[in-house]
Amino acid sequence: MKPEFILMLTYNDTTVKDALEIFRECKRAPVTHWGFKDVGLPPEEMKTLVAEMKLAGKTTYLEVVSLSEEEGLRGAQIAVEAGFDVLMGTVYFDSILEYLKGKPIRYYPFPGHIYGHPSIMDGTIDEIVAHAQFLERKGVPGMDLLSYRYVGDAPKLLREVVKATHVPIVSAGSIESYRRIAEVWDAGAWGFTIGSALFDKKFVPDGSFLDNTLAVCSWLEKTNPSELDQYLGRQEKVK
Repeated sequence: MKPEFILMLTYNDTTVKDALEIFRECKRAPVTHWGFKDVGLPPEEMKTLVAEMKLAGKTTYLEVVSLSEEEGLRGAQIAVEAGFDVLMGTVYFDSILEYLKGKPIRYYPFPGHIYGHPSIMDGTIDEIVAHAQFLERKGVPGMDLLSYRYVGDAPKLLREVVKATHVPIVSAGSIESYRRIAEVWDAGAWGFTIGSALFDKKFVPDGSFLDNTLAVCSWLEKTNPSELDQYLGRQEKVK
């Protein structure tokens, strides 16, 4: 199954100041999933942006990159008050899961040890897999895996986490090439986020933000599983 593309109106883990204007320019692109971070905009502007996204029929995501329990709870409260569909990120705390219980919002926390801004993840793959399984037992409905912020083998980490769990895994952060999207797809992850790479024109060097967005959409639409090997640098499978 092709992974879902979540477009993040963020740069270097911060929501861009003109996020609303960019959304208005690009909302007709064939992207269903839109989101941004908990830093960069005041809460009232976040609410306005979410309202416009939902009016346009989009599924909305707030990714909380602040790491303390207090900041995570604040992000969860903002997500609820603004009407987001999914709260992504935060270091997991029971208090956040308890706060969100019974509310119309899904919670996809970070597995693994996260630190810094922009966020980095370390630890062994076995440790991260074990933490992901722990979070699933806690009852989270999905996870936000910082695959390409990992200090080790990102594709292997993603494959192992997906294989060891039974909830949607979103690969978030530093996806800046079709190869990495192909790795996400090949691993079986539910989805991936792209933000900074669209602003940095990684897909259409001479194009606009919209051009880069449309290029990713087109690649997803036109590519099929039999073509992944060429992006992954593997020899074509013997038929």
